[in-house]
Amino acid sequence: MPVMSGKRAFLDLLKQEGVTVMFGNPGTTELPLMDAFAVEHDIKYILGLQEAALMAMADGYAQASAGLAVLNLHVAPGLGNAMGMLYDAMKANAPVLVTAGQQDLEYLVTEPVLSADLPTLARPFVKWAAEVHRAEDLPRYVHRAIKTALAPPTGPVFLSLPGDILKNDADIDLLAPTRVAPRVRGDAEAVAAAAELLAKAERPVIVAGDAVAQSRAHKELVALAEAIAAPVYVEFIPNSASFPASHPLYRGMMTRSQAGVREVLDKHDLLFSVGGDLFTWSLPSNVDPWPSGLKLVHLDTDPWQLGKNYPAQVAILGNPKATLPDITAAIGARMSVGAKSAAAARLKSVTETIKKDREAFRAKARALAGKTPVQPLALLEAIGSMLPKDAVVIEEILSSAPGIRGLIQSNDEQSYFGLRGGGIGWGLPAAIGVKLALPQRPVVALVGDGSAMYTVQALWTAARYKLPVIWVIFNNTSYRILKQRLVMLRGLAEQADTFVGMELTDPAIDFVGLARSLGIDGARAASVHDATDLIAKALKDDKPMLIDVDMERGYKPM
Repeated sequence: MPVMSGKRAFLDLLKQEGVTVMFGNPGTTELPLMDAFAVEHDIKYILGLQEAALMAMADGYAQASAGLAVLNLHVAPGLGNAMGMLYDAMKANAPVLVTAGQQDLEYLVTEPVLSADLPTLARPFVKWAAEVHRAEDLPRYVHRAIKTALAPPTGPVFLSLPGDILKNDADIDLLAPTRVAPRVRGDAEAVAAAAELLAKAERPVIVAGDAVAQSRAHKELVALAEAIAAPVYVEFIPNSASFPASHPLYRGMMTRSQAGVREVLDKHDLLFSVGGDLFTWSLPSNVDPWPSGLKLVHLDTDPWQLGKNYPAQVAILGNPKATLPDITAAIGARMSVGAKSAAAARLKSVTETIKKDREAFRAKARALAGKTPVQPLALLEAIGSMLPKDAVVIEEILSSAPGIRGLIQSNDEQSYFGLRGGGIGWGLPAAIGVKLALPQRPVVALVGDGSAMYTVQALWTAARYKLPVIWVIFNNTSYRILKQRLVMLRGLAEQADTFVGMELTDPAIDFVGLARSLGIDGARAASVHDATDLIAKALKDDKPMLIDVDMERGYKPM
């Protein structure tokens, strides 16, 4: 076996695994690794100025590339700073290898400054966590971690790397990577049982989740939806474009309330969830969203999600791209002539209704275009109408988001990425990771003013590496989503029209000045027309730019 340093072995192991980018912010325990980077030419080190921003960059990169992202942090404080965004990565099933430097093992027992039990700190938010105690074991740990991150259901993993493991030389056999084939086909008997129910359903509906986009299964889900003439809703907090937004059966998102969901589901006799979230709420309700007698067929890559909240008549563990064609073929073999005729009539009726509603929604948005301050619907419609077809939209606008995927045409599996976990501050830096993964596609990030301030340091990274991302700040000078939800409680705040801790005024935040101080061009927009003109200019110039839009500040629920 060759004698080499741990730091050299670590980088060689990453290259074995196909890694070309590492995100990081170094400290003293990472100095051996940074020393190795001085002569490293195959892995690009992307420096960020705060760990939460870096974690979101790595998350965005992993999702957009459908591959591994690697992030290097600095001991306990660095990992601690990243934890909120690590939670988001876990919820998004983002395959990220998170590493953190650790103090040397030889004196870790003395509890030196900055040290902690790092694997225990990370473990609640990762699939697997460990600390390397011998340089000779480094290959097994690295390969095991990456195999685990990329195995279905994908997700983040963590390795603690003590400084002496990286500094010291040892006889190290690099071994080789292992990949778990991801396209698991669902059990044949379960597929047949699901097809039987779907073929006989008279009023089926589909909920599409992130597993569809993650497995690149748009085509397969479209074929099944058309076969049974079922409208397709996307899950409440989609992290991806789980169904083509321009398809005639795309129904958008149900109203995110128990009563709203019940109103929709009462119209159907069977729900087919393809990797969909059933259901995650922000607030409790006395309304049961699940009608008595509604059948559930549930397909997911994660066994934990199957039947988690509502019992499934058929639960299938499988990859959507691999399993949906089997179900569609089995449906075709089981549908009677009468059922096929009924499906054809239902397809015509459902698509006509969707088209009418979609046109009315767009008309409503366009009618708001001349109002100032800018209305969210009007801005979303205008942006959707002018973006190039290959644009990728990153969305973290929370209270301004309802209807976004009906207005911005996200039609392929890499065209849209949203905040799944709910830990705000993700969108601004995630756009940088997405751009690094998809350098040939325009990337536009729509971000709320409150969210932007959590990780605004990320703009510096875009400036340093000349990454032409466009950020559009939906600036309503408040945490408006909190105001909306507080109003829904019908309590003292609504009566007094007073919202403590939710105003971002006095002083106002100068986003344009902030952007320029971090090396990014910035401009303000007072109207929809101003905003789209600035976006068009940024697309043409192919440079990073921040556009601060003066948004409507009302807080009544939309």
